[in-house]
Amino acid sequence: MKQFAIAAGSDIQANRTDRLQISRQNSDVKLIVCMLASGSKGNAIYISDNSTSILVDSGLSGAEIERRLKSRGLNPSELDAILVTHEHADHIHGVGILSRRFSLPVYISRKTGMEIPPKTGCISDMVNFECGSTFMLKTLKIHPFSISHDAADPAGFTITQDGAKIGIATDLGIATSMAIEHLKGCSLLILEANHDPDMLVNGPYPWPIKQRIKSRTGHLSNEDSKKLIMKVKHPRLKHIILAHLSEMNNTPKKALSVVREAINLSETEIDVAVQDRCGKLFCLR
Repeated sequence: MKQFAIAAGSDIQANRTDRLQISRQNSDVKLIVCMLASGSKGNAIYISDNSTSILVDSGLSGAEIERRLKSRGLNPSELDAILVTHEHADHIHGVGILSRRFSLPVYISRKTGMEIPPKTGCISDMVNFECGSTFMLKTLKIHPFSISHDAADPAGFTITQDGAKIGIATDLGIATSMAIEHLKGCSLLILEANHDPDMLVNGPYPWPIKQRIKSRTGHLSNEDSKKLIMKVKHPRLKHIILAHLSEMNNTPKKALSVVREAINLSETEIDVAVQDRCGKLFCLR
């Protein structure tokens, strides 16, 4: 599968919309992916196959999600649904307002839906899924799978369209055998690399929070991410996006340095998603 990315930067700002329109007109584009935000202050991923467009999580304000979509030439009114991984605030902050503003169904597990806080507001169209059961969201094939995190029913996802497969696992304390199995065969992998263990232990967080992060229901370290990638890598894995990096206990340089050891001299490219701006726009062919 061919793959290319439209990189962020002021030198291409004026051409973003034109480039996206061109990519949408190309019949061989199978999936478009953009990391709108990633980190403890808010998470959101845009995914489209040119027919169906969804958000995976909406952890920023509704206004900020709209602003970031528009900055990449993406029209919020063309969204079809929001897919929710779990109920933590950095993943659902904008879900209620966006679902009401654009009449979007929210796909969420039953247990996670029961934990949505009242301040999220009314979600009139809530569609429940079960981890382990594949479903179609219009033209996208979605498979939710259970992950190990301190939430009611946390889910990772694979999203498939015409042979292109995206794997998403951004909040997990350990990589279980189930998660590893589902993340095999991906064309693009969005994977947590939350912390550097030494930075975490020696950092300013209170000890109970350090224990939570290090636990089996916390967050993956850079080294854990490397080990997971070594188990799922294959020749058609074209891109890895490292996500949910801690601003206090990690750096992009450290994460890249460790995870790159997993792929050696392969053609797989690695990028880092950040908190304060959109990532690159990827078109999977």
